[in-house]
Amino acid sequence: MMRAITRRGFVGAAAAASLCGAPAAIAAGDAPFRLGLTPVFLDNDAAVIAQLRNTFHAAMDQPIELLQRRTYEEVTGLLLEGAIDAAWLCGYPFLQHRKALSLIGVPVWNGRPLYRSYLIAAPGDPATGLADLEGGLHAFSDPDSNSGWLVTASNLARMGRTPDDFFARSIFTYGHRNVVRAVASGLTRSGSVDGYVWDVLSEVDPGLAGRTRVVSRSEWLGFPPFVARADRVAAPAVARFAQALSSMETTPEGRAALRTLHLDGVAPGEVSLFDGIAARMRDVSRL
Repeated sequence: MMRAITRRGFVGAAAAASLCGAPAAIAAGDAPFRLGLTPVFLDNDAAVIAQLRNTFHAAMDQPIELLQRRTYEEVTGLLLEGAIDAAWLCGYPFLQHRKALSLIGVPVWNGRPLYRSYLIAAPGDPATGLADLEGGLHAFSDPDSNSGWLVTASNLARMGRTPDDFFARSIFTYGHRNVVRAVASGLTRSGSVDGYVWDVLSEVDPGLAGRTRVVSRSEWLGFPPFVARADRVAAPAVARFAQALSSMETTPEGRAALRTLHLDGVAPGEVSLFDGIAARMRDVSRL
């Protein structure tokens, strides 16, 4: 499994750069507001991207530039070095850089700003829990994903094991939908996936989700949040963006985007929502 040290080194270097002369916050007016997105979560859905751009442009009266990258590491690095103004991230990298980042909004799904990680396998697989999947091939979504890596890794840590010695082999698919595809196609026996993504797929693409089944579900954890650098969170453009997030359900553009995302809205949120993720980070760090 390729959880390379160089990955951590990159983010660490980006953090150092953010403390040593990163670019100044972008000014209001005609300058674009730059929002980082990752296909780990959105899976390159062009309709979602267009609706988000329209929503924030209309609410902020400012051009919006959406920057997509393949991994959470890349998006986190851009945010820390000041190349973007905010990002739709994951609770895991948010907590990894808690001193440098501030929460500006948490999506609300089915009435709560929470979601779960699912362990999935084929419909006919006899597994009833993680322990039954030992020695198989496993699909993770991203090394910095809570639902797509940390939950399973921390469950294994509580068993005194690691993904490397528990699974015969594991891969990163860099997309939750790709985790489902890997399991559905038989490429891997099992996978760790965002429960929100799996549930939405079961509605919009039942042919794909139906070729997998949920073996187990985690506890409820803080939904992937919108974040900004702590030293820029009070900047006028970031404040307007936070207001645009909180008022999405009040505008036609915002409601359209929320319907496509199967979300109820975006709440300010509390850092305590991510306490469960923090506990899992501590479990993994002990090994």
